[in-house]
Amino acid sequence: MKYRIAFAIACLTACVLLFAAEPLLKSDKDRAEGALTSDIFKRLDKNGDGKLTPDELSNPEWFAKLDLNKDGVITLEEAIKAIGEHVPQRYLAGVKTGGSSSVPHEDESLKEQPKLIKATENGVGRLVADVELKNAQGGDVKLFDTKANKALVVGLFSASCPISNKLGPELARIEKDYSDKGVSFVWVDVIANEKSDEMQKFVNAHGLKSTRLHDADASLSKALQATTTTEVFVLDAAHTLVYRGAVNDQYGLGYAKESAKKNYLRDALEATLRGEVPAIAATTAPGCALDSPKDDKALVKSAVTYHNQIARILNANCVECHHSNGIAPFALTSYEEVIEHAGMIRKQVERGTMPPWFAGKEFSGAHHVFMNDRSLPDEDRTDLIAWLNSDRAKGDAALAPLPRQFATEWAIGKPDLILQIAKAIPIKAEGIMPYQHAVIETFLPEDRWVQSYQIMPTAREVVHHVIVSIQTKDGKNNHENGIEGFFASYVPGNDHRILPDGFGRKLPAGAKIIFNIHYTPTGKATTEQMRLGLVFAKQPPQYEVHVSSVANPRLNIPAGASDHVEVAQRTLPTDMMLMSYMPHMHVRGKAFKYEVTTPDGKTETLLDVPRYDFNWQLLYTYAQPKFLPAGSVVKTTAIFDNSANNPANPDPTKNVRWGLQTYEEMMIGYVEFYVSAAVEKVAASGK
Repeated sequence: MKYRIAFAIACLTACVLLFAAEPLLKSDKDRAEGALTSDIFKRLDKNGDGKLTPDELSNPEWFAKLDLNKDGVITLEEAIKAIGEHVPQRYLAGVKTGGSSSVPHEDESLKEQPKLIKATENGVGRLVADVELKNAQGGDVKLFDTKANKALVVGLFSASCPISNKLGPELARIEKDYSDKGVSFVWVDVIANEKSDEMQKFVNAHGLKSTRLHDADASLSKALQATTTTEVFVLDAAHTLVYRGAVNDQYGLGYAKESAKKNYLRDALEATLRGEVPAIAATTAPGCALDSPKDDKALVKSAVTYHNQIARILNANCVECHHSNGIAPFALTSYEEVIEHAGMIRKQVERGTMPPWFAGKEFSGAHHVFMNDRSLPDEDRTDLIAWLNSDRAKGDAALAPLPRQFATEWAIGKPDLILQIAKAIPIKAEGIMPYQHAVIETFLPEDRWVQSYQIMPTAREVVHHVIVSIQTKDGKNNHENGIEGFFASYVPGNDHRILPDGFGRKLPAGAKIIFNIHYTPTGKATTEQMRLGLVFAKQPPQYEVHVSSVANPRLNIPAGASDHVEVAQRTLPTDMMLMSYMPHMHVRGKAFKYEVTTPDGKTETLLDVPRYDFNWQLLYTYAQPKFLPAGSVVKTTAIFDNSANNPANPDPTKNVRWGLQTYEEMMIGYVEFYVSAAVEKVAASGK
């Protein structure tokens, strides 16, 4: 059982006591609800003398961290001071919910890189059967009609899978490098419903020259027991499988590297051409998960059908992004589209990656209501997974929900002002890109109040996130390096903000708009020239909305540290109404938490994100603003993974400090808030 390090200042010590006590947490109830620190302490205190000695807590490193006064024993008071009254739920194993669905463990990584697997248990060394596939013209052909002198590479792809597209340029280079060495290639689309023109567009975009085939009936996927759209298979001249797995480790789920560190396919081909067995003969291949073929006779019939329930679950949680011309790579607005991507839906829902919502489970309930909470209710998760594992009945079309409608362009209505960066920014095809900066002059003759904004990229597929700040005409940037907040932001699935009536953001006369843009290459070079649309309030608002932060720019993350903790705090100078939070770290970010201690000494967790994901810079917006009195201390705690186990880590051998680029780090706890009009007036007067 694996546990993560705690969020509190003494978080490194919390796991110590929990690890030691793990055998004592015996019941599912204990695991689900956590346990009192005092109860665990008593169980460890074998002689009942109220102290833990080294023989009762035998790990020296753990003991040293819990022995706060270094007197050679640990008291209950020391344990509670280090950990608190309770061992938090997130350090305990996740629990099963109803049906076949499971709640993801909150300590599981959202990133997935290739992993070595046992070759002989995954078909390596066996004869691959010939199968019949569809060629580009729709005719039936045999796989082995493609003659291979020394080796045959069967490369799987999907035209709609982002990771397939990212790997496209490298597939083309490998094809070019090895075609004249006796290696033949076939490129096989393994998504049954993808159209011929979509497949051909993929092949043309990446310059692939070899035969393109379509596994329309999944016969090849069954024969190879394929699992994802990015797997490649190397067969020798006798049609024996000698390698299966990833192309390389440059791209995976939730991460991208500037270049590959491990080139599995190239290494396998070199070994095969030498007549040798590849040193690594099988890996997993992170990509879009395939729908595992099942025996129709064994499928359970489900009372839940697509029309009566599944379409409604998707409408409520998924199609906001997954619709035609949406920001997601494929649509989920029809039965056929859902079946086409059933494997990936199942995988991402089970991993807790989709829908994207990473607040701890206790922050998706009655006591912490966020208006944009995308988390799936347990009942919906259970129904969705159960339906995917059943006969997937369509049901009665008369019970289908009404389709959702989406704005064709501006979700905020027609903007009063549209600003566009002056020059299109070139986006390279592969690797990672440093942050790009662009400045727009507004030339506004007077202050304006912004009630709504929308950031509109011209190539949404390459835009990861955007932070917009304001520079006043006197040259002052109120959001220097992003530490003190932002004016507007863009993240996947959240490109606009509409403030309630009576609320507004101030855009000063003569201000400049500064864009800080993170682009992500998708496998094909392009350009991007984003716009910002603004809707102005008709009159000065009653409340001015601000964004500030609780940040720590003095980061120092040691090389190789897997659970490095950094803390920051600020005291509120006045009463505030909190509207939303947005944690911000880079690729080493692992977890983030906001806490507040009010003047009466009470401490409350405002937001806990136990699985932070750099790919989703989410804004957690209250349904009702939260009041905090003046003198409250807001604390943020962040955990960073600078180890080699983090596949997104650019270099685990280096200490990491604060910086703007993704290979550096940040720790910013953004807070959106407003104060009363009377307080604003007093603050403006300087009294």
